[in-house]
Amino acid sequence: MLAAVLYGQEDLRLETIDQPVPAAGEIVIQVGAATTCGTDLKVWRRGGHAKMLKPPTLFGHEAAGKIVAIGSGVTGWQVGDRVVANNSAPCMSCFFCHKREYSLCTQLSFNNGTFAEYLKIPAPIVQYNLLPIPDGVSDAIAAMTEPLACVLHGAARSNVKPGDRVVMLGDGAIGLMFVAALVQRGAEVYLFGGSPERLQIGEQFGAIKSFNHHQIDDIPGLVKRLTDGWGADVVVEATGSPAVWEMAIACARSGATVNLFGGCPRDTTITVSTEQLHYSELTLKGVFHSTPDYVRDALELLTSRRVPFELLISDHRPLKELEQVFQAMKARTVIKVAMEP
Repeated sequence: MLAAVLYGQEDLRLETIDQPVPAAGEIVIQVGAATTCGTDLKVWRRGGHAKMLKPPTLFGHEAAGKIVAIGSGVTGWQVGDRVVANNSAPCMSCFFCHKREYSLCTQLSFNNGTFAEYLKIPAPIVQYNLLPIPDGVSDAIAAMTEPLACVLHGAARSNVKPGDRVVMLGDGAIGLMFVAALVQRGAEVYLFGGSPERLQIGEQFGAIKSFNHHQIDDIPGLVKRLTDGWGADVVVEATGSPAVWEMAIACARSGATVNLFGGCPRDTTITVSTEQLHYSELTLKGVFHSTPDYVRDALELLTSRRVPFELLISDHRPLKELEQVFQAMKARTVIKVAMEP
């Protein structure tokens, strides 16, 4: 079968490898659509990921398709079932899992390799994070379950209350999903990004107003003017830039929550004013990944059509054009692309 293999920094190759065979507890799906992601772009540009993978490795982590093979011991599924498999599953037995803090699981099972014709799903994911795709939901829409689950987890951890004024920094797919999730929680969201087209989608997702950061000299100052001089109740950062992490803190009012969601490069640091952190009673949160409950909530939200998430899919392309697609993502001319083997 044809599959993408990441060898290092911007070194992604399409290779012919053996089609996977399921072991006990596993299944194999024929990939119907694998959506690209900002995390994929960062991993491709950086040549690796601190948690999910180390090259050389099969690549991609958002996919939906149909079951073509079932390993021994798997029950409740049949060949031909349309499914979406999350890219991970907790062990359910470690210290953190016993506390229901599943995103911190010490044995979190990750699965990569969605940019391929077929994908093997490990037993823990089959057991905890494999879901049927409802009729009428396309593979491309269902494939966005994983990133939306992460966003719903992040939104739930952001201490958002109805009527809160929230600043969203970043207009990538994750930032735009955050707009929708925060609006669903009753927030008034101000979106900052660099693309007029993406900012327009953010407003369609419910942002009260959007701003092009290229046209603003002082974002924290603007945020204070928008909030009667106070600063935002909640700030969410979704760019993965240490400088923007610091800007996020500068946008917050006293007593605010700052969700530092975007994963920064390994070994980077930020500077925080101890005086501001202490006397302003700031809450700084790093939020990572998702949990099985949010995976289910994400598929339900995608299925409900309450938000036009299809606007995030810029194009549908064959797998052989994957390199061109990543170049387009690097140039920010597309948001998400559904790769269809």
